[in-house]
Amino acid sequence: KMAAGPVTERNQDATIYVGNLDEKVSETLLWELFLQAGPVVNVHMPKDRITQAHQGYGFIEFLGEDDADYAIKIMNMIKLYGKPIRVNKASAHNKNLDVGANVFIGNLDPEVDEKQLYDTFSAFGVILQTPKIMRDPETGQSKGFAFINFASFDASDAAMEAMNGQFLCNRTINVSYAFKKDSKGERHGSAAERLLAAQNPLVQSDRPHQLFADAPPTLAESNVGIAAPVIPPVAPPVAPMMSMMEQMPPQMPQMPPPPMGGMFPPPPNMFPPPPPGFHGGFPNMRPGLPPPPPGFAPPPPPGEIAPPGTMN
Repeated sequence: KMAAGPVTERNQDATIYVGNLDEKVSETLLWELFLQAGPVVNVHMPKDRITQAHQGYGFIEFLGEDDADYAIKIMNMIKLYGKPIRVNKASAHNKNLDVGANVFIGNLDPEVDEKQLYDTFSAFGVILQTPKIMRDPETGQSKGFAFINFASFDASDAAMEAMNGQFLCNRTINVSYAFKKDSKGERHGSAAERLLAAQNPLVQSDRPHQLFADAPPTLAESNVGIAAPVIPPVAPPVAPMMSMMEQMPPQMPQMPPPPMGGMFPPPPNMFPPPPPGFHGGFPNMRPGLPPPPPGFAPPPPPGEIAPPGTMN
């Protein structure tokens, strides 16, 4: 449903305020936009009774408080029709969140606008409302000073320490705690305010949105706490069988298997032919005679005497 019921029936913890809306923004568009952050239950944009035009702000109720907090973190100051929208907790919580960390910024250049102030000072902590630049009611020109209301004194202290005396659009700005309303020269940031802020449970859960950087993270920063990916070993490619056979050296010509005795016959003409008269046994033997029995020496050649003991 688009219409909002009574405030008492809404879940205030899960309701956010959306401001600085362009006149072309509708409830349907807000529903579709904030549905990206979480389930939306209700969208309401107060309208003028005569013109029926919305007044530049609206309320969006989510299903749960976590969805509302997430929407504030990712949707705050995004541009819608060229205008940065302001997203924070519903106005019913602003009084509880306001701890008095109200900062005065002086000597502003006339060209500095609310968006530039927000972009500059939101780095130090949560800003509860759009920075208020005091302007001339007739001309709309800046009077040269503004106020920023932080959600915590830690944020306002950090902003004062870092930005006081710094240049903004070629002017040195003055940053200090603003004077309290209806007080005689008393400034914000007193010990009593800080003590009350420390006891506020809403302030303890509020944290600045600092998800930005002036440069992309380096490889070492982006890999902090992340294990390096394990690259599996890659096996070398297997060559095809035919190519492996082609790469082998040529084989020697095959030789015939050896004979049963295990010795190859000697090649021809390796030994000289036997002398004349050799008949397969001893040389100088007469043909037709059987070989001598074992233990007998061959007969001596003609004209020689056999050694003793060799003949019977």
